[in-house]
Amino acid sequence: VQLQASGGGSVQAGGSLSLSCVATGSLLEIMDMDWYRQAPGKQRELVARITSGGATNYADSVRGRATISRDDAKKAVYLQMNSLKPEDTAVYYCQADIATLDAVGAYWGQGTLVTVSS
Repeated sequence: VQLQASGGGSVQAGGSLSLSCVATGSLLEIMDMDWYRQAPGKQRELVARITSGGATNYADSVRGRATISRDDAKKAVYLQMNSLKPEDTAVYYCQADIATLDAVGAYWGQGTLVTVSS
């Protein structure tokens, strides 16, 4: 199983960006799906989470500006970010808890860079 993230790029402050992450490979079920980010010199932090039932929660720093969603048919999770700020600059990672025939594990995407300029 692999997660492939895409959608990063450079944007001016106040702009918007949409990130996507798709799971590929043989899997049974995708449970929680998350977006994390890691800014230069900082620890990785949870940005948003969506459960298999569709419940969501957000970091205080992005609440009201971010929307996480998922499409289970496409094995995908999305993050829409609006009103971007320079402090949103980071590498964004998707993460999902996935059940395969062998086990349940946490899988990570490769990261996609978001740069917000003032």
